[in-house]
Amino acid sequence: MQDKSLFEYAVVRVVPRVEREEFINVGVVIYCKKEKYLQVKFYLNEDRLKHLYPGLDLEVVKQNLSSFERICQGSGHGGSIAKLDAPSRFRWLTATRSTVIQTSKVHPGLCCNAADTLEKLFQEQVL
Repeated sequence: MQDKSLFEYAVVRVVPRVEREEFINVGVVIYCKKEKYLQVKFYLNEDRLKHLYPGLDLEVVKQNLSSFERICQGSGHGGSIAKLDAPSRFRWLTATRSTVIQTSKVHPGLCCNAADTLEKLFQEQVL
């Protein structure tokens, strides 16, 4: 039996009107220290967002979600945050904020494979 690894994850949300605290789950970010794995996966249902929030600037939302990807990857195009170590990048991405892109509280778990767990969580929480 394969050893399980501790992982942490948060659900990525679009919060079009922060003052109303309404949101739509659009992704999951996961970090597993043992596997040295930090990744985000998201799906933006543009039709749903346009219907529920006609004034939302979807291009800005897409840019912000792309920033999440660049930071997870440690990309040179991810700015100074992307240069931090993986645990620090995860903590920065999941920090409490009052913006259109927010994350849930961080949840822990055990997994055999972080990539498979990301896919499972994505299916459960987003799709």
